[in-house]
Formats: sequence, C-alpha cells, structure tokens
Amino acid sequence: MRVVFAGTPEPAVPSLRALAASSHEVVGVVTRRDAPLGRKRVLTPSPVATAADDLGLPVIKADRLDDAATTEIAALGADLGVIVAYGGLVREPLLSAPAHGWINLHFSLLPRWRGAAPVQHALIAGDRVTGAAVFQLVPALDAGDVFAELRYDVPRGATAGDVLDDLATSGADLVTAVVDAIADGSAVATPQEGEPTLAPKLSQADGALDFREHADRVLDRFRGTTPEPGAHASLDGQRVKILAALRGPDAELAPGRVALVGRDVLVGAGEGSVLLRTVQPAGKGAMNAADWWRGLRSDAPQLDLPGAAS
Repeated sequence: MRVVFAGTPEPAVPSLRALAASSHEVVGVVTRRDAPLGRKRVLTPSPVATAADDLGLPVIKADRLDDAATTEIAALGADLGVIVAYGGLVREPLLSAPAHGWINLHFSLLPRWRGAAPVQHALIAGDRVTGAAVFQLVPALDAGDVFAELRYDVPRGATAGDVLDDLATSGADLVTAVVDAIADGSAVATPQEGEPTLAPKLSQADGALDFREHADRVLDRFRGTTPEPGAHASLDGQRVKILAALRGPDAELAPGRVALVGRDVLVGAGEGSVLLRTVQPAGKGAMNAADWWRGLRSDAPQLDLPGAAS
C-alpha cells in the first residue's frame, strides 16, 4: 500500500524506519516544523524529519493540519495514514482522505490513558503493566477500535524515557503487522472496553516532588516525569533538578529533610525515604548528590514542600 506517515519525536522514528523497510511505499512524511532547541535556540528539525531525510522520503512540515496541509497530504494519494506521536489532530476531510483512513500507534493499553502523555501518567499512577495499541483514528480522542495491542511489564526503576524507548521499538513491529493485515484484508478491529482514563500533556509543575507522600509515590512521580518535563524539588526557593533517585531505607527524617547517611543522600518522605544519586542545582551542571550536599550551607537542609505556607 501507499502509506503517509505522521510523527515528530524520537519514539516515532522506529515505526517510520520499519515501514520504510517493509513492502509498503511511504509516499510522504508529515512532521512538525523545526523548533528552537538549546540555550542558543537553534532551529532544529524534528527526529522524524531527520530520519525521513536519511531515508530519502519527502517531508511535509506543518504544526497544524490546516487546509493547506490537508491539500498537500491528500495529493500524495495514500491508501493509509499512520500516525505516531505527531502532536496535532487529524480532522475531516483529511481523516477520510486515505481509502483506509488513519491508524494510530498509542503507548498505552486503551482505553486507559488516552491523551498526549500516556506513559508518563501510567508511571505517575504506579502502573506496573502498560503497553501499546494500534487503533483506527476517529474524531474522538483515542477512542477508535483497536486492531492489536501488546502488554509490557514496567521494569523496576524504569523512567518514562526508558519505557518509551522500549515501546517505540516493539510498537514499530506492531504497527507494521497491522499495516500488513489491512493490506491483505485480514485486519479486524474491536471496540475498546473499560472505563477511559485521561493522560493530558504534562507541565513543568507536574514534575514537582512532594516529599509528604509515601516514598514509593514520590518515586512514581520522579520516574513518570523523567526525562520530561523533569522531576524537581526546591531548596530555599531555588529549583533543584532530580536526575537520578531510588528507594532509600526507612529513616527517621521529616518530610523534605535532607541528610547525608554514610555516603548516601537521603530525603525524608511521608513514609520511608528517597535516596538521591544525581542532582542539578539551579545554574549548575549535573553532580553527584553527596557533592551537592557537602556544598550546602546548612547541616540540616530542608527541601520546600509544594503548597506549604512559608
């Protein structure tokens, strides 16, 4: 079949490469426009745009699938659209332009975690099993019938970045198998079952760690917001990024109290403690948590608690 692919970030790249290597013809790639990155705000192509260039595929850059983009994409004459984390909505008439419509690779077991950040929300909620699903795109958010899915046991200590990397790889095989099945007429899609939950895009505020919670819940949020939007705490009003952390021993430390115990930096939680490995104070580079602690001016530093009265 003639396939048009839409995607933007790194987790979409394995699916694009798998389709390009398949028996189907990728007639065009849709991705968001170059974005300013880094301190110098250099305009940088998306990972999908870069991969498409490497593969010699024509690229359409659009932040919104407006009338102009719709006309350009429809002119490709695709039999099927495949979308993986594009970052924009496909509406009519583009939704019905390909003969087989559009399918979407989504990184959750639908209908759980419909939305832009399914892996992040799954980890924040403490889910120990998640997965990926390929479904028929419909106007309602992530509500279409499901062609295929895979289950994934979340490894202990895995961050959202780790899980996305794994699901992007295994999901590429899943989406390619569904495209094959649609091509040969054997594909069957079934309605979603169960109560939907939503996974909206996260903001920087979602990465704030509240050490009044159980240590396990603190770490769920840490893992779910790492690497994006980034887990953090604050000390005397100054943000400290938490780059690596794990479960600490039970310790008699008040929530948010930071202590050096042997070689380990522990932070008290509502129950248990969190062991900090790597942090990044405001205006500085990443550093070992013990080195950071030794540079503090207090022998009993106390992290700010979100929402607590000053």
